[in-house]
Amino acid sequence: MTYAHLDQHFRKLEALSHARSMLGVDEAVNMPEGGGEKRGEAISTLAAFSHELATAPQVGDWLEKAAAESLEPDQKLAVTEAKRDYVNITALSSDFVKRQVAASIKSEQLWRQLRPKGDWKNFAPALDTVIELAREEASLRAEKLKLAPYDAMMEQYDPGNRTADITPLFQDLKTFLKGFIPKALDAQKRRPKPKPVKGKFPIEKQKALGLELMQAIKFDFNHGRLDISHHPFCGGVPTDVRMTTRYRSDEFLSSLMGILHETGHGLYEQGLPKQWSNWSVGRARGMGAHESQSLFTEMQMSRMESFWTYALPLAKKHLGANTMPRWTVKDILAHVHHVERGYIRVEADEVTYPLHVILRYEIEQDLISGKLKTRDIPELWDAKMQEYLGLSTIDNMKDGPMQDVHWPSGAFGYFPSYTLGAMMAAQQWAAMEKQHPKIQGEIAKGSFDTVHNWRQKNIWDKASFMSTPELMRQATGETLNAKYFMAHVEKRYLA
Repeated sequence: MTYAHLDQHFRKLEALSHARSMLGVDEAVNMPEGGGEKRGEAISTLAAFSHELATAPQVGDWLEKAAAESLEPDQKLAVTEAKRDYVNITALSSDFVKRQVAASIKSEQLWRQLRPKGDWKNFAPALDTVIELAREEASLRAEKLKLAPYDAMMEQYDPGNRTADITPLFQDLKTFLKGFIPKALDAQKRRPKPKPVKGKFPIEKQKALGLELMQAIKFDFNHGRLDISHHPFCGGVPTDVRMTTRYRSDEFLSSLMGILHETGHGLYEQGLPKQWSNWSVGRARGMGAHESQSLFTEMQMSRMESFWTYALPLAKKHLGANTMPRWTVKDILAHVHHVERGYIRVEADEVTYPLHVILRYEIEQDLISGKLKTRDIPELWDAKMQEYLGLSTIDNMKDGPMQDVHWPSGAFGYFPSYTLGAMMAAQQWAAMEKQHPKIQGEIAKGSFDTVHNWRQKNIWDKASFMSTPELMRQATGETLNAKYFMAHVEKRYLA
């Protein structure tokens, strides 16, 4: 039976993918610099070998034969998704993949060395190589998939995303936020000034707090762990999830929110149907869906009064009541609801965050089309930052175009997923709360079963068995609608 051949084949690919992923995790968590070259060789070799297996001509034949077999409905959907995946992956040769991965590893290693110094001059040549390869990839994929080059790149992260749909949506959101941010800042000025949260917070105590909250919201530590890296991320497979964060010893909220964000990703991975883990249909439905789960956890749930009614006593227990002697839930909310125009995307509040994403989305399109040269990124970045957020970055490369790992690692087409995910999260929360009107009271008592079970049933179990619009329709009653995000921020920041 051809279907059985495919199942065994995809199991091998999953094992190779996991091995490559774990090497990538090692590379990110401050491994010795001297071993970077060999780790890069190992990752690129595994990537090329995995690509050769995945694109073998007989796989295409197996898929065609399996599609003609008498299969169960879920098996038919699995074959259909695998065929879509196969067409996509065969757009690139193994030699190209090996060259691209090697260049990305080299660029990312250099970025880790030079970003702290903001050394754009010495970093730019390596990034330029990655961008040239990204343009080549976009061209190859566009020809195979019959898409525009940047659409072909977005297809790798969110199947079905098209600039024709996203650009008008982002334009409307940009217009809304440019008008809304001054209103939110004015409302914030009228509230009492929050107590300072600065102090001395040992990293080990911060980590202990983060681990307890992760466990409370149902992260399974038997199948995952938390480490430290330059840039927070989540990777691995459903039964072996690896997450990282970064800490500051003078305050704890930014690292804690980073942990909760990545835990949202980790919960999604752990919640995916394990019986389909080796098939593409068993994966998360794109990075927009993935970001919806991290932002559902961090921006929706973890910044609510009910959450901090439960979490503040835990914070005092771990960090020491003397470090926050008179803090109340309202004091914490004043900080986690704080709106401020800032340089760093991963530290931005949910009101200004989409503008960071839209800036990158616009620059990426110009890079892939060739309209923008690598050397000109800082100037355009600065112009957009000044227009959207009133900030200049031209003399601050570290917190400007060097701040993200995405471009050094070759991930072009990823950024739109962040803001699409924020809109999806707001819509999902509204639907869940409508179905479970007592949810706030449950969270205040430290009970997250209803939240967890709703997400498991409506998002995680569905994996990639349906399109993103259909996933949203089944979970919330309608396809993606930006009105929920706009209503959410108006309620939270103007009340």
